[in-house]
Amino acid sequence: MNRNPYQGLPDHQFWRRAVAGIEPFLFDPVTSTKFTIGRNERVATAGSCFAQHISNRLVRHGFNYYVPEAGEQLPEDQRKALNYGVFSARFGNLYTTRQLLQLFQECFDGRTAAEAVWQREDGRFVAALRPQITPAGYSSEDEVLAERKPHLAAVRRMFEDCDIFVFTLGLTESWRSRLDGTAYPLAPGVSGGGFDPERHEFVNLDVMEVMADLDEFLRRLKGVNPRIKVILTVSPVPLVATYEPRNVLVATTYSKSVLRVAAETAYRKYDWVDYFPSYEIITGNYNNSAYYEADYRGINAIGVDHAMRCFLAHYTDIGAGKAKPAAAFVAPTSNDDVICDEEAIEQIRV
Repeated sequence: MNRNPYQGLPDHQFWRRAVAGIEPFLFDPVTSTKFTIGRNERVATAGSCFAQHISNRLVRHGFNYYVPEAGEQLPEDQRKALNYGVFSARFGNLYTTRQLLQLFQECFDGRTAAEAVWQREDGRFVAALRPQITPAGYSSEDEVLAERKPHLAAVRRMFEDCDIFVFTLGLTESWRSRLDGTAYPLAPGVSGGGFDPERHEFVNLDVMEVMADLDEFLRRLKGVNPRIKVILTVSPVPLVATYEPRNVLVATTYSKSVLRVAAETAYRKYDWVDYFPSYEIITGNYNNSAYYEADYRGINAIGVDHAMRCFLAHYTDIGAGKAKPAAAFVAPTSNDDVICDEEAIEQIRV
């Protein structure tokens, strides 16, 4: 008979044995997963910038990254320039759960945005819900709207046909339309349009709102795709800027805490929803901030390698359930190809 309930518990439940007593490059917080990813299963990704690292590694190792909107009709250089393949469809960064839910509603409920097109200062037009997806912009509003229909058809196929859906929660701060509540990835005026306090407002989603958005999306996704399995992650990338009248680090802590609670709630509620701790791997104090670039925001190649090594070891047949040590690292990759719409905010500051 144990003297206390902690006797006999496995090493991973004790800080000294699981964190402090482990070489940083060997740290692996994944103790189990609810499912694994088969080589032929269709894996789709969406979310903030960090989600792109998962798709890149799956492709590199021969897994079936599902891209129903791949731009096959275009030469390869044009596909890259137009951001085909960055995510499973050309929706750009879906930073908030509100964006994700509203995209689903567009696909299956016919939801439309009251303000779907913005004009830039150069006279070109962009889609308000993905303002940077076509860098050169469009010549007219009609051209923007005409491209929306095939895009939504591809997104609908993604939701209906994928086997695994990986979503990285990124932000709680957002700008939305006062007319119909549409959530934008960027504030009006950053990459098109113009801010009008009569038509636009800032919102910082609270934990109940994020949980409600995520839960409704998950339930509805399961309704259209009964075989679906979902992996949630939280982006370890801090906010580039906050509109709250407080320090950006404090705002970041709030945002990531809300997103982590929402992900945990979904993980505990559904046996087909799993949580991968990339956030903890990157931000954990065990690594002495070694995984951030000099700006304390960008994630360096070593940090990405550590997180992806753990992901592949536990969710795939690579590594047999244990992350390989540093000697087995895959070659570091540059972050230059990772697309982050949010960085446009910083570029406009004088």
